[in-house]
Order: sequence, then C-alpha cells, then structure tokens
Amino acid sequence: MSKIVEEVLKANEQYAAPFDKGDLPMPPARHFAILTCMDARLDPAKYAGLSEGDAHVIRNAGGRASDDAIRSLVISYKLLGTREWFVIHHTDCGMETFTDQIMENLLASSLKTAQLTEEGWKDVGEGPGSPWGKYIRWLTIENQKQSVVDDVVRIKSHPLVPAEIPVYGYIYDCKTGRLIEVPEATEAGRAR
Repeated sequence: MSKIVEEVLKANEQYAAPFDKGDLPMPPARHFAILTCMDARLDPAKYAGLSEGDAHVIRNAGGRASDDAIRSLVISYKLLGTREWFVIHHTDCGMETFTDQIMENLLASSLKTAQLTEEGWKDVGEGPGSPWGKYIRWLTIENQKQSVVDDVVRIKSHPLVPAEIPVYGYIYDCKTGRLIEVPEATEAGRAR
C-alpha cells in the first residue's frame, strides 16, 4: 500500500468516527451548483461557505462547460432541484499554460508526465505516445474573463438548460481568496 493510500485511509477513519451526516437528503439544501476548476488550491466549501449537503460542486480542468459538466448541471436541476448555477474559473490556471496542439504533441511523444519549464511544456518521458490526444477538445484558456463568458453562454444556449436558470460568472483570485464577478458573464447568464 502506498503512503498516500495509508494517509487517505487514516484521515477517513478520523472523519468517519464521529460521522453524523448520514441522513442528509440527496438534493442540495441551498439549491445551487458550482462549476469550478479541479485545481488543488481551490476549496469551494471555504470560498463559498458550504457545508456537506449545501450545493453541488462540479469540478474539471479549468472549470469548463464541457459536455460532461453540462450533463451534471442538467441532472442537478432536473432531478435534484438546483435553481441557480455559478461558473467560477480562477487566476493562475494551468489551462492557460498550453494549447490543444501542445497537448496533442506531448501525448504523441509520451504518456509520461511532462514538465513546465521556462520555455514551456517539455516531454521528459520516453515513448511510446499516442495519437489519441488530437481527438479530445482540451478547452484550454487564452483569456480568463472571456472563458467565463464563453462557458456561461455555452451553458445558457444548451437546448436542455431552461431559460429561467440564472448562471453567474466569477473568477476566484488565488492571491486574495476573493471571488471577482465577470459582469458580462452574469449578464449573459440572466434568467429569462
């Protein structure tokens, strides 16, 4: 067993010992969902004041409105009653450090972990790689504010998203811990 597995299981034992949340209902008590990045520096429970059972938190690389993220939001609304959604990207996001072409090239070279150097991403592993990287839309970020607007628009224009659901757009500042509204995104996400 790895050291990480041991640490996780030990932490779980401590968490589960006084566990008293077994009766929380499935629908989120505060009736909202957050789509945000998987970045380990972000703790949506803390920056949004959440406790277990309060809200749905959907996370992926960049907090992007991928097909799977929209699938989760639609389930959140249709089956579990959320009535408001947030798209929250963040400063200093790793998705700003590469393009689809860079990722495709790295994967074609090797499936090992790459390194970010002063010159950009470099593959330090040996092959074989895989050509399959070209078949994925990586949803990289060139402009943080614009990506929030684009994701809110993509969600609001999806045929399975009801017009009456408001979608708010924010950027989490990794240096200050503050949420900064992207007014153009929130305007695009207004309930209609």
